[in-house]
Amino acid sequence: MASPILALILSFFVPGLGQFYTGQMVKAVLLFLLALVCVALSFALIGIPLYLIVWIYSMYDAYTAAQQ
Repeated sequence: MASPILALILSFFVPGLGQFYTGQMVKAVLLFLLALVCVALSFALIGIPLYLIVWIYSMYDAYTAAQQ
C-alpha cells in the first residue's frame, strides 16, 4: 500500500513522481511532460500559472490515488 504523504511529497518535488510511485505510469509521464511544457512557456509568462495548476493537481491526485 502506497503512503499518501510520501506520494504528495514526491509530487511536490517533481510533478508526476507521486503518480509514478502509485503505479499510474501514463499519468505520471503526461504530468511530467505537461510540467516541462509549462516551464518552457514560463518565458512568455503564461507558463507560470499553468505550471502552478499542474503542480497542485499533481500533488492532489497523487495523495488521493495513494489513499485508495
